[in-house]
Amino acid sequence: MSNDAYVPHPDRLLPSDPAVRDIARGLYAEMKDQPIVSPHGHVDPRLLLDDEPFRDPTSLFITPDHYVNRLMHSRGVDLADLGVGRGPLDEKDSRTAWRLLAEHWHAYAGTPSRYWMEHEFSEVFGLKTVLNPRTADAMYDELVEKLAQPEFRPRALFDQFKIQVMATTDDPVDDLAPHAALAADDAFTGRVVPTFRPDKYLEAGRADFPVLTDALGEAAGVDVDTYEGYHEAMRARRLYFRDHGAVSSDHAHMDPGTERLSVEDARRLYSAARAGTIRSDEATALRRHLLADQARLAAEDGLVMTIHPAVYRNHSERMFQKFGPDVGFDIPVAVDFVHHVAPMLNDVGHDPNFRTVLFTIDETVFSREIAPLAGVYPSVFAGAPWWFIDAPDAILRYRRAVSETIGYSRTSGFIDDTRAFCSIPARHDMSRRMDATHLAGLVAEHRMRLEDAQELAATLPDQQPREVFRLGAANEENN
Repeated sequence: MSNDAYVPHPDRLLPSDPAVRDIARGLYAEMKDQPIVSPHGHVDPRLLLDDEPFRDPTSLFITPDHYVNRLMHSRGVDLADLGVGRGPLDEKDSRTAWRLLAEHWHAYAGTPSRYWMEHEFSEVFGLKTVLNPRTADAMYDELVEKLAQPEFRPRALFDQFKIQVMATTDDPVDDLAPHAALAADDAFTGRVVPTFRPDKYLEAGRADFPVLTDALGEAAGVDVDTYEGYHEAMRARRLYFRDHGAVSSDHAHMDPGTERLSVEDARRLYSAARAGTIRSDEATALRRHLLADQARLAAEDGLVMTIHPAVYRNHSERMFQKFGPDVGFDIPVAVDFVHHVAPMLNDVGHDPNFRTVLFTIDETVFSREIAPLAGVYPSVFAGAPWWFIDAPDAILRYRRAVSETIGYSRTSGFIDDTRAFCSIPARHDMSRRMDATHLAGLVAEHRMRLEDAQELAATLPDQQPREVFRLGAANEENN
């Protein structure tokens, strides 16, 4: 075999011990062909609505994926040369960006990004070559040829990937027209649901908070000059999303604080925020109160509340000014769930209609805080590893960290959290392989019966996220 030839090994990520690997193979076989349920992600629904061919390999694999371009930037590559912050690249610039990826491909060895992309090259597009400067142009040309074929258009890939449910992430004032059009299109049989993401409308210290709240009020048809009006506007928009298929709301702030203010203080601080005179500490206090309000609304409307806090957004002000958000400069910080969510859980944590999924990038929090919370509150579930710990070893550590406390029924199911459409099957396959590895180890150590592991393998990929996110059974999809 040539040094440039590459086919992913069928036992990748499975245990190296032959006896344990045999058990894992059988468990993985139970999981690998199950449909994909993706209850949290960032794919634009217009991709499926328009169903246009993907433009070129760079716009598909590099430009939208901060997992990929952030590492190249750390090695001195200008993000603009990868298409970030630019319109569609011409053929020359697109090919140049692809060559840059090939030049730096060795730096991705051992990373999830390389694992995912090699899966995509091989399993999705049928390429049998390792990317490097010698093969870059030929691989680019082969991908261009395939992207022009009908079977590689977005809807065809959606079906090929066996995606049954895919959630997007949407602004509260969005009219959700693409979702409505997809739902009305008889030619599209998949299920794509919106997700209510109100973060910036809760950040009372933002300079544009008055403009944002005006837009919220206009979308809801409610006067938002008062705190009560703002609250009614939020209620109306959440119901609008639910009526358009949403099953969850998504929240990402610096901390998951949910301390409530008195009604008088909430009114006063909201008025100050609308006037642009609120202090930083007051803005934080109001944001925590407004997040607690979201929890009360969730108990009313039944949207599952996902919380993934503690990220220093846009760490490089220079890069934010030049390229905007979501280009790889969001850095994790430590988080305290126990104290911050106590007010929320004491308020609505025992309400049978309330449900929350807690995510973290701080691995120590899984066993110390999230698992104990999920192991006692009926409303709390432990979110899967995401972002920087959406990786094989971290997924295995997560299973080991939480399963001793809460087993498997109190976990969220896998979350791909991706903007890179073609990475969805690669990420879900990785998770299934790691679950097979974890369960096989327990069976081999006689800590779990094989029959129990097989039952878990049959439910974790599909049934578990459906139950947590109230998506209904698979046989209800087309009803």
